Order: sequence, then C-alpha cells, then structure tokens
Amino acid sequence: MGIQPKELSKLGYTNNIARSLAINTISKYCKHNTKEEIKATLINLLNNPEKYKNNEVWGKLAEHFSPVMEEKQFSVYNLLNEPLSFKTYGGKFIESIAKQQMELAMRLPITVGGALMPDAHAGYGLPIGGVLAVENAVIPYAVGVDIGCRMSLTIFDAKADYLKRYSHQIKEALKEYTHFGMDGCLGFAQEHEILDRREFQLTPLLKMLHGKVVRQLGSSGGGNHFVEFGEIELVENNVLNLPSGNYMALLSHSGSRGMGAAIARHYSDIAREVCKLPREAQHFAWLGLDTEAGQEYWMSMNLAGDFAQACHERIHINLSKALGLKAIANVNNHHNFAWREEIAPNRYAIVHRKGATPAGKGVAGFIPGSMATAGYLVCGKGEIQSLNSASHGAGRAMSRQKAKSQFTQSALKKLLSQNEVTLIGGSVEEMPLAYKDIDRIMPAQESLVEIHGKFMPRIVRMNKD
Repeated sequence: MGIQPKELSKLGYTNNIARSLAINTISKYCKHNTKEEIKATLINLLNNPEKYKNNEVWGKLAEHFSPVMEEKQFSVYNLLNEPLSFKTYGGKFIESIAKQQMELAMRLPITVGGALMPDAHAGYGLPIGGVLAVENAVIPYAVGVDIGCRMSLTIFDAKADYLKRYSHQIKEALKEYTHFGMDGCLGFAQEHEILDRREFQLTPLLKMLHGKVVRQLGSSGGGNHFVEFGEIELVENNVLNLPSGNYMALLSHSGSRGMGAAIARHYSDIAREVCKLPREAQHFAWLGLDTEAGQEYWMSMNLAGDFAQACHERIHINLSKALGLKAIANVNNHHNFAWREEIAPNRYAIVHRKGATPAGKGVAGFIPGSMATAGYLVCGKGEIQSLNSASHGAGRAMSRQKAKSQFTQSALKKLLSQNEVTLIGGSVEEMPLAYKDIDRIMPAQESLVEIHGKFMPRIVRMNKD
C-alpha cells in the first residue's frame, strides 16, 4: 500500500530526505500493510525514533530523526575568499553577470578547476557555458534542469538537392513524426531498450517517472529545441572519414524532457538541505558521491542522459524510414551533464558542463548557430585549460522575453525567407538575431576545436511557443 508525499508532509515528514527514506521503506517492506497501519507506524516512529533505531525495516528512517543523527544531518560550508583562476574564451562576448557567476563557482571549497566558453550567458548557479571540475561530488544545478540535452547529426547518402526535390515530403514527415512541448506525445507507440532499464525500479522517483518516459519517448521539448533538415559541406580528411563534399543531413536538439527536470528538482532540494552554503551560492549545493543521495542522483542523471539519446535515436530512425533515407554517419554530443574525467595526470574530478560540450582530442561534436545561420561539425583538440570543452552553440544575445518584445512574427518570416529557411512552428523568442553571431564565436574557440564541416538549416521544425 503506497503513501503520497503530501500525506507524509501532513504526518510531519516535512523534508525531502525523510520523505524519500519513508517512501523507499514503504515500497520495499510494506506491500501487505494497510495505509492506516503504515501511518500509525510513521507517527509512532516520528515521536519515538530511538525505539526504532535497531529495527530491521525502519532503522534507517529512525536514525534520521534521532538526536545523534540530527547533528550530522547537514554540513555548513564557507566559500574561499578568492576564486581559483580559470580560463575565459571570447570574454568580449560574455555578459558580466555570467562571469560573476563563474567566479562564485570557483570559490566553492570543492572546486578544483573551471573554464568559461564564448557562448556563455547567465543561468541558475553555474552560467550557461560554464565548465566546473569538483572533488568527489556532483552539483545538480551545475548539471542543469534539462539533463543530457544534446545535438544529434545524421548524414545521409543523399545530396543536398534532395531538400528541394522532396521539400513537401520532408515537411509532412516532420509534422507527423515529431512532437514538441510539454503536453501530448507522438500518435504512435515507440520502442527502445531504455524502457526496460532496471534503474527505473531502483528509486521511488524513477518508478514514478517511468510512465512519463514511455509517453515522451521520441519527442522533443519546447524553447530552442528543434528538428531540422539541411545541407552540410564536409572538408577533406574529416573526423567522420567521409569523402569531402555536399550532403543532406538531419540535425536535432533536445534533452531528457520531463524526466530530467523532475530529477533536477528533487535532488537539488536534497542538496540544499544537506549542504548549507551562503545565500548567494545556494544553487551550488552539492551531493557527495560517497553518499546515498549522491549515488542516486548520479545513477538518475546517467539514466536521463540515456533517455535523451534514445529520444534522438527514435526521431532520426522514424524520419529516415519515412523518407527512405540511408544514414551513413552520426554525431551525438551532449551538454548539461557531469563526467568523471582525468583533468591532470592521475588526477580525476567530476567535470560539469552546463551548456558546454566535450571537446577531447579527436572527439567529434556539433556546434549550432541558429535556425538561419550555420552550424559546425567539429573535432576536439583536447585543450587542458578548457577542461577538454567547447561551446554548445552560439549562445543567446538576449533573453526570450526581450526577443518577444523586440521582434515581430513578420520580421522573423522575412529573415527566414532571405536565408531560404522554411519554419514549421517556432516563435519570435527564437529569432536568429536573439543569438550571438556563431561566426564570431567559432574563432574565439579555435584553440579548442577544428571545423570539419559547415551545416546550413533549410527546413526547421520547432514548438509553437
């Protein structure tokens, strides 16, 4: 018999750790108890935790409320007086508030390294475009809400003229085989091995999210998420080992949908309860990887990242089949994630890339511009000062709200027409002029990546915000 978080709150279980422990215990051991029996036990435990400390079922929850454990329930941390040094790329393109956020991150006592990419702009906690390496901990808000958001580029054995010859079929396929936004889903069932992953049975939160994952598989979010067809010009000796020339390609950008957001909120709340920081740094609260909550988040983050990849795989497979196209190469690189990486010889750290993408030596990636400007297939150079990272795009030059107030739908249509781009859905919030100039951002990171191909969008599908 289950019990809801709201019911636990009414019983006096008012913090996330207590509720999580209670839900875990109930789901494991109380399947044959009535709700009244469970509630009675929970009330008694709350009033007499010492009585249950050695109980095989309820001991862990009781320890949470015992006077001894209360002392160890959270830790208070001070910031360093001065930030550790970090490398900034394209500083003239970055607003001061983003730089200040990065400096704050570099004052955390667990920080061991960092870098700021040229597409950076302000975010919650770590700025978008921030890279942060820390010691044996993970910061949910330094990963971000849309966990594992990524770019996926598929190149087909078709030339770019396919786009004009079959433009109608492409537009119809995009309408039928993609879905955007918070509500609804694709009109047909999707299959993928991600749905059978055992991790979905290991925590109450993941159990609860499984139904949403089933519904949202193969779909995309709102905002700047897109699925688009375009043409790509590859250089000789490119990272994909394809002959140089012009190809038709499919590019998608989206993340882990509602799953990632729920995981981010849940574990950010727990982090703020156990990791007390000065008010200005609260969004940097972390979970130690030697704690149960830290391990749960790490597992959940990786599962969300795999779900994001599964969504892209289904999108690309569905569209390829619908149009009878054969894929000859794929590049898939993600941001809003944390990795355990070697940052110096025999020294490992947890590297967070929030709106930054891996760019290790020889690693293929894709850096987009906007719906009317070029995007670039790149090969990482493995620059240590950037923590093997590069920008994840051009970066916003203005907020969505400002773009909405400054641009009109007719101006957007005119600009897209001038650039030979067809847009399905979308809004003025994603006006290309609301983004930095990608062709100024790329030179600012020429020490980080090498350009191996240039992609131009032609038929773009986005959410109707």
